[in-house]
Amino acid sequence: MIERKDYIDKLLSLKEKKVIKVVTGVRRCGKSTLFELYKDKLISEGILYEQIIFINLEDLEYEELLDYKKLYEFIIKRLYDKGFTYIFLDEIQNCKAFEKAINSLFLKENIDIYITGSNAYMLSGELGTLLSGRYVTIDMLPLSFKEYYESNSKGDGNEGKLFSKYIRIGAFPYLATIETAEQIADTYIEGIYNTILVKDVAQREGITDVSLLESVVKVMASSIGSPISTKKISDTINSTGRKTSVNTVENYVKALCDAYIFYKVDRFDIKGRQHLKTLGKYYIVDLGIRNFLLSSGSSDIGHIIENIAYFELFRRGYRVNVGKFDDKEVDFVAKNSEGREYYQRSASVLNDETLKRELLPLTSISDHYPKFLLTLDEVPKGANFNGIRHLNLIDWLLDK
Repeated sequence: MIERKDYIDKLLSLKEKKVIKVVTGVRRCGKSTLFELYKDKLISEGILYEQIIFINLEDLEYEELLDYKKLYEFIIKRLYDKGFTYIFLDEIQNCKAFEKAINSLFLKENIDIYITGSNAYMLSGELGTLLSGRYVTIDMLPLSFKEYYESNSKGDGNEGKLFSKYIRIGAFPYLATIETAEQIADTYIEGIYNTILVKDVAQREGITDVSLLESVVKVMASSIGSPISTKKISDTINSTGRKTSVNTVENYVKALCDAYIFYKVDRFDIKGRQHLKTLGKYYIVDLGIRNFLLSSGSSDIGHIIENIAYFELFRRGYRVNVGKFDDKEVDFVAKNSEGREYYQRSASVLNDETLKRELLPLTSISDHYPKFLLTLDEVPKGANFNGIRHLNLIDWLLDK
């Protein structure tokens, strides 16, 4: 198993705190494995096996616990009476009205609750209402390139080769651990994609026209890194002879984001210091899914690395927006408690015209927050253009 150190550290920092730990993310990104790793960590630190209750609600062994009353009774009978009980409930959304059981358990003393889910729906319903302010979310993603590299590298300076593979087959942890990954990638990803589409989107939202849903997915996947609206998606589909409305597309897009296939990034007016409601961007959680969907393949490396850069900033705890400054676009405005940073990306800036075009949005901003240009070019250490730091994307992903 690949150690997900950043996520383990987050869980450890919340251990025995009176909040419910909610780990969310797309299917097969490693949530169940994270719980196994964290459980092993607790045991290595002296926690007893009888202090841990571990239930995977996708396992037939626990099928009767899909009734929230039986789930509650099962747990109550197994509480440890000499200290904390650590309760792990995997894929909790499979239990209808689970929030009632969670709410009752939360009222007990010496209980530390951890749950996972593959759909944001579970936080938009009664759980969010009942437990407002009493839970924290940990947003889990497939492997970062650094995690992928560390699990595959033989120490022979093969960063570029592994990065190409990372782009081709994506970052689901299972594919990073087996020798035959490239041969089985399409079959494995197809299984994940179909499960998400049927269980986490169509069934959850009562969608019967799955072929239309797939059309929406493909339009969005082909448009990563480009400003897009639900009207534009609707117009694109209608132009192929299918008929759909903006409202239908809007509902489908929300459902796809709730299932963590796509992440929406809104625009931010840097000059006016306000968020804009129109023409945001969508990024796909895994490039392997995109390559599977777009069978013709897409060689738009600029938007591909933009997709990767967005999720890296997200992993590092930034709130990310697409920047607008007058008529210019800044790829990312990344904010955290310490301030903000600006990022522009390009596959290469060896061409003088390309370099000028990519630097212009950053040079137009007069504040003193850090500014970065990320490319795949070989970049000398300390390279900058009038204070704009030029970094090699792969080195940046590896924290070099």
